[in-house]
Amino acid sequence: MAKVRRATMSDVAREVGVTTKTVSRVVNADGPVAPETRSRVLEAMARLGYHPNLMARNIRVGGPDSTVGLIIPDMGNPFFGTVAGGIESALRSRGLTLIVGSSEETAAREQSLVSTFLARRVTALIIVPSASSDHGPLRAQRRTGLPIVFIDRPARGLTADYVASSNREGARAGVAHLIAHGHRRIAFIGDHPGLHTRKERLQGYRDALAEAGLPYDRELVEIGHDHEAAAAAVTRLLARKAPATAVFAANNFAATGVVLGLARLGRRDVALVGFDDLPLAEVLQPALTVVAQDPAAIGKQAAELLMARLDGDRSKARTVVVPTRLIIRGSGELPPAA
Repeated sequence: MAKVRRATMSDVAREVGVTTKTVSRVVNADGPVAPETRSRVLEAMARLGYHPNLMARNIRVGGPDSTVGLIIPDMGNPFFGTVAGGIESALRSRGLTLIVGSSEETAAREQSLVSTFLARRVTALIIVPSASSDHGPLRAQRRTGLPIVFIDRPARGLTADYVASSNREGARAGVAHLIAHGHRRIAFIGDHPGLHTRKERLQGYRDALAEAGLPYDRELVEIGHDHEAAAAAVTRLLARKAPATAVFAANNFAATGVVLGLARLGRRDVALVGFDDLPLAEVLQPALTVVAQDPAAIGKQAAELLMARLDGDRSKARTVVVPTRLIIRGSGELPPAA
């Protein structure tokens, strides 16, 4: 099949009967053009399907693009999808477009995306760092004034704006809720140990145990980075000689996996509190008690920090903590099994 050639500025100029410089003035709004001529040029652009190459223009004039680059670890995680929605909604008022890439939780992929976005001359960067990333090389970009905001996890090797949930306090509140309902053997199922969010939520778990005078038992701490891993983890925990009577699932995938594991075991007597809300959490039996984050607010806060930097704010790097809230639905209120 023959390749279809894209319309060029020269094609538009030939169609209208003007010079390419005139078309350029219309496209870039950088010079006088008679209203009638402008109208004819715009009509020809639409008719020919001509779209200006903004990236080439930015390289030519040395200015930034009108896009903001967002790097997230997982396109399939609804939490990050809602974060992106919050960012995009806030940026829209400034005429900025959000472009998104997935690091797949690898530092190499994250660095590749950063390089791609910088080559495109994006207006700003928003990054959810992978566990092993080094952001020191971005210092030079920060010095040139490029706004860089990190969300969910802080940067490594770089002091920068950062927006996250109240991970430690939220986890403490969730585990304290289970303790208040009589549980003394409470399991923790979370993500990979290297992730900042897991460390913070595990510390909140330990805070709640310490406040209640309960010992920290490593045997009750498991990894559940996806549904099946979490389902297997809860199966192991309940098979032990001294099984857990309650579970704190430290992310949405872990919570989903625990629900799956309990369903396979036919167990409805194990209390469960999840960190982050789940779709259809209210229709489960029992309905799922959660420590709910506000991902849309996280995204909005990140965008507002970014826009403040674009407006000339040169103050020290800021950290914004978005509160979590405990939503009581039933699963976290089950008493310890006899």
